[in-house]
Amino acid sequence: MSAPSRSPVRAPARRDRALYVEILIRAPLETLWGLTQDPAAHVRWDARFSAIRPVRTRPDGAQEFAYALDLGVHTIRGTGVSLGTREGSRGERTSALVFDSADRLSPLQSGRGYWRYIPTDDGVRFITGYDYTPGWGPFGLILDRLVTRRFVWWLTARSFDRLRMWAEDDIAPERLSGWRSLRRGGPKARRCLSRPPRRRERTIMQDAPDSLDRISS
Repeated sequence: MSAPSRSPVRAPARRDRALYVEILIRAPLETLWGLTQDPAAHVRWDARFSAIRPVRTRPDGAQEFAYALDLGVHTIRGTGVSLGTREGSRGERTSALVFDSADRLSPLQSGRGYWRYIPTDDGVRFITGYDYTPGWGPFGLILDRLVTRRFVWWLTARSFDRLRMWAEDDIAPERLSGWRSLRRGGPKARRCLSRPPRRRERTIMQDAPDSLDRISS
């Protein structure tokens, strides 16, 4: 199943450095919820992680976890907390996340973000907004402005399209990774939006659910 037509990808505006990725997924909300909330399923489509290991469930339902990203020559490790909630009269859902890495080689030191699941007549609008503190000190700040932030957006967007293909067409993410992803019809970052579809004064992180503040405290 083909993805809907999208406007050209735009780089994040200077006044709002937070990343925004949105894609329309024509699959049941419960299917999408399962593929994104189950850690074992999550790491299969999200190229930002190689492993996610649940550690402890807090009394409020928030899940503490440890994560890893295997780069071949080095494995970046970190910890985080996530909390999925159901909100809104139309069946909207959200998932908030904070993470931190003490790995001196990690280009992302700490961050916070959210997922939104918005049902529509055409499918589910799956949205993320997140921001982070770059690693690597002053050099990392410069590199983030020039390269890192754009690469992280691209990696996230491409992963979202891989998720779409799994949810819509039951194409296993493993068939869309590595050199296989270069085949015609593979996942494409350009199928995602990089800004909200309508102009507004609110920043991307101002749209975060209240649960993000709960797990950040």
